[in-house]
Amino acid sequence: MRVAVGNDHRGVAVKYRVVSLLKELGHEVTDHGTDAPAGCDYPDFAFVVAKAVAGGAADRGILLCATGHGMCIAANKVRGVRAANCRDALDAEMSRRHNDANVLCLSADLIGEEVIDRMVRAWLTADFEAGRHQRRKDKITAFEQANPLPAAKTPPPAG
Repeated sequence: MRVAVGNDHRGVAVKYRVVSLLKELGHEVTDHGTDAPAGCDYPDFAFVVAKAVAGGAADRGILLCATGHGMCIAANKVRGVRAANCRDALDAEMSRRHNDANVLCLSADLIGEEVIDRMVRAWLTADFEAGRHQRRKDKITAFEQANPLPAAKTPPPAG
């Protein structure tokens, strides 16, 4: 599986662990995250990973920031992405089984390394159950297609 990984400054150390685990499991990894400890903006990395997944350059994505919330919010702005911010292995597994999540968002600060390893393994191996869940996924896709994001408006000049 091709997995795109992204992180901000808070997720650098955990990213190295996740990338190592992914490679150990035989996955092809593309690292779109920062390696620098200096502060940076999580949306910059979330959008790159989300676009890679939505565009087919990656099968799945994993994003890391302090809580996972910011990455999840940003990634879900990209049409075709179903990002889930998870806290344990069951949560990660269910995000795949019921929601067909294609981006996993993780907290680099609030979850221990062993739990993250279990989450990544569970998320990568869980299959989408389809059935009644497919109907719900289709409704989300239909909404995205019928409601394109509005063009950005230029703010009025100051003064």
